[in-house]
Amino acid sequence: MADNKAKPAKPANKTPPKSPSDPAKDRAAKRLSCDSNSSHEGAVAGELSALEEAFRKFAIHGDTRATGKEMHGKNWSKLCKDCHVIDGKNVTITDVDIVFSKIKGKSSRTITFEQFKEALQELSKKRFKDKSDEEAVQEIYKLIEGKAPIISGVTKAISSPTVSRLTDTSKFTGSHKERFDPSGKGKGKAGREDLVDTSGYVSGYKHAGTYDHKVQGSK
Repeated sequence: MADNKAKPAKPANKTPPKSPSDPAKDRAAKRLSCDSNSSHEGAVAGELSALEEAFRKFAIHGDTRATGKEMHGKNWSKLCKDCHVIDGKNVTITDVDIVFSKIKGKSSRTITFEQFKEALQELSKKRFKDKSDEEAVQEIYKLIEGKAPIISGVTKAISSPTVSRLTDTSKFTGSHKERFDPSGKGKGKAGREDLVDTSGYVSGYKHAGTYDHKVQGSK
């Protein structure tokens, strides 16, 4: 027997069909979005202050593994010394060490940039006592901004009496004396070989070649 029952109709799709998009408009929108993100990232990178640049330069000084985001106590002390935060009167090396220990975490050996600013705020009160808190902070920032670690020069040789005596050719004797002329300049090969003197004068005679002058002077 034929099945005369009508099959149920499928529910109509009420979702409106998407309108065909314009590829050119999509590309333009994507480009604007990328430009906006890149400009925002550039603005963030450009906000690195002169104070933070100095912090990073001192933070990586002498440590090839340092990232510049944290600073050890040794470099903190060098910064305060090189930038004249330590004046030997209002702020000493002891004050710098005390502030560093106070600001850093109990189990930490370094300070972050934010902690660095807190430490400077503490020292500014001692360094610039005659100024308000805000002015003192700005003044101590000026001492540091744009600065970099001072690299020590080559150690100068210290003059030693012993060394001077050993290098003074006028005090040489024997065969060593024959290797230098009266001015202290080396004679080279002539000073190292035994050359035969055929002048007829006795060795060591100091008036060689003066006979003709004496004879002419007596006439």
